[in-house]
Amino acid sequence: MEGSVEGSGTSTPLGKPKESQGPPGSVWPKELIALEPGESAWQVALKKIQELSDSGHPDPFMVADLGVLASHHRAFCQALPRVSPFYAVKCNSSVWVLRVLDTLGTGFDCASQVSLELGLGTAAPRTLADTCLGTRVCKNPWHLSQPSPRLVLRLLTKDSESIFPLSTKFGASLEACERLLKSARDLGLAVVGTSFHVGSNCQTPHNFRQAIADCRRVFEMGRAFGHDMSLLDIGGGFPGGEGCEPQFEEMARVINAALAQDFPEGSGVEIIAEPGRFYAASVCMAAVNIIAKKAVLESGGRRKLLYYLNDGHYGTFRLCLREPVPRMPIVVKELCSDPPLFPCTLYGPTCDAFDKLFREEVQLPELDVGDWLVFPSMGAYTSSMSSTFNGFPPASTYYAMEPELRPGMETVQKRKKKKGKGMNVSGQSE
Repeated sequence: MEGSVEGSGTSTPLGKPKESQGPPGSVWPKELIALEPGESAWQVALKKIQELSDSGHPDPFMVADLGVLASHHRAFCQALPRVSPFYAVKCNSSVWVLRVLDTLGTGFDCASQVSLELGLGTAAPRTLADTCLGTRVCKNPWHLSQPSPRLVLRLLTKDSESIFPLSTKFGASLEACERLLKSARDLGLAVVGTSFHVGSNCQTPHNFRQAIADCRRVFEMGRAFGHDMSLLDIGGGFPGGEGCEPQFEEMARVINAALAQDFPEGSGVEIIAEPGRFYAASVCMAAVNIIAKKAVLESGGRRKLLYYLNDGHYGTFRLCLREPVPRMPIVVKELCSDPPLFPCTLYGPTCDAFDKLFREEVQLPELDVGDWLVFPSMGAYTSSMSSTFNGFPPASTYYAMEPELRPGMETVQKRKKKKGKGMNVSGQSE
C-alpha cells in the first residue's frame, strides 16, 4: 500500500519505522523513535499506518513531534521575554513532553496531586501548585480560612469570546478583591500577587490588556492593606495549532505593551504564565481507522455517509464536540485529483450515540473500511482527557525525537535512573 496526502499529488512509500536506539549502555523505550536526518514525524505516522495495517490490528495512535514542542518553547520565550512560562501539565501530561520541557528549563503548572507528582519528577523545583510553589490561588472566600503561607488572588476577567470560558467558575470581581484583601490582612495571611485567565483558546488578545490593568489596580489595593505584592500570573489562553503564529504574535504585542505600562521593568514584580495549548497543540497528530461505514439517502436525494472510527469522543477527541468548527482530517489514500465530496458524520467506536467527533458534518470523499484519517494539531487536551469507556483503551503515542534533542534527553534519562523516583520511562509512578 502507498500512502499520500489528499490533493498533494505525491505519494510516500510506507515501511516499518525504526525503533529508537540510544548510545551503548542506555535504554530507550520503543515508543521513542529517533528521527534520521531529513525524516519527519509525518513519515513516522505513515510507516506506523503501514505496520498496523499489515498486522491486522489497525489500532488508533498518535505521533508527537518533540522538536515542535521545543520550537514553541523558544518562540514563547522570544515573544514574551519578561514572562516565565510554567507549562500547564493538564494540557498534555505525557512523560516525554514533560521531560523535553524539563531539559529546556520550563516550569510546570499543576492542578492536582497527580500532576504535581509529575512536575516534581523533573530536575528543579520549578513547579506551580495551582499557581506556584508554596503559593495557593485564592478563588473564593473559603480559601482564606485554609492554611497557606502565601496567597495569589485570582481576578474575574472577560472571556466570553474564548472558545472555552472559565470566568463563570473562577475569579473575584474588583469589588470583591478589596474585601478579600482586607479579610486576608485581618486573618494574618499574606497575599503576594494576582492571577487571571482569559479563557482557554482566547480569541480576543485585548482581553489581556484589560486584565493586566485590573491587576495593577488590585496591586495598589493590596499594598494599601500592607500586602507585599510581587507576583503577576497572566495565566493561559494562548492559541495553539497549525497557523496560530500570527494570532499569538499579536497577543504577545498586546501583553508586552500592557506590561510596559502597568508593570514596567524594575518594578520588582515577577511575571509568569501558564501556557498549554500553544506549546502542545501542534505537537501531535492522531491517526484513526474506519471500522464501519453506512450510506444514507436523505429526502431530496442527498447522499450522506456515516463513518465509524476506532477513536472518538471518549478517547482522543473528547473536547472536539465543544469546538465551533470541525477539524479537517488528511485522507491517507490514493485518490483521483478531484474526488467528489459528501457530507459525512464521524462516529466513535462506543455504544453511545453521542460518541461522534464533531457537532457538524464534514466534507470528505467516499472511503472504505480499513482506510485511515490523520488529524493534525491534536496535542492539547486529547490524550490527557481520554477514558476507557466501553473497554476501548486510549490511543498509543509514539514520540519522534530530532537528533539535537538527544543529548538533553539522555541527561534527563540518566538523572531519572540515579534518583530512582518520580516517573519511569513508561510514564508510571515508581
